[in-house]
Amino acid sequence: MPSPHERPSLALDSLDRRIIDELQHDGRRPYTEIARTLGVSEATVRKRVARLMRTGGFQIVASVDAHVFGYVKAEVGLRVRGPSLYKVTERLNSVPEVNYVELLLGPYDMLISLTCRDNQHLLAVLNDVVRTIPGVEIAEASTVLEVTKDIYYWSAELQE
Repeated sequence: MPSPHERPSLALDSLDRRIIDELQHDGRRPYTEIARTLGVSEATVRKRVARLMRTGGFQIVASVDAHVFGYVKAEVGLRVRGPSLYKVTERLNSVPEVNYVELLLGPYDMLISLTCRDNQHLLAVLNDVVRTIPGVEIAEASTVLEVTKDIYYWSAELQE
């Protein structure tokens, strides 16, 4: 799979969006049922899903609310100076507690999401790992107290 900064943009047609919508409601739904609902063959659904997954822009996963299991989550805004942002992302991508990394335009160069066992673990990851990566100038953390909305439904809202 190509890295995100090398990945070409993939145009979605209305069938792709409808397949994505079906899977967003139930990612375990059999392709045969999706095909019947959409009026296409099961092979069409299977091939479309495989193509979408190959791009790296689409995946089917279980969504977990870490708070329910007693974990601590934090969002961390990073300012990076010196080395390439991609060198910093490579380091962050290898940290098990980092579960989301995005590059930004604005007051921060990057935003990362951390999931840790407790506050002491969070402090250790911030101080001993994130802040020691060469080029990380500022790491401002906000602890997530509660998640009140976490959805992934979007494709039906987009216009062709």
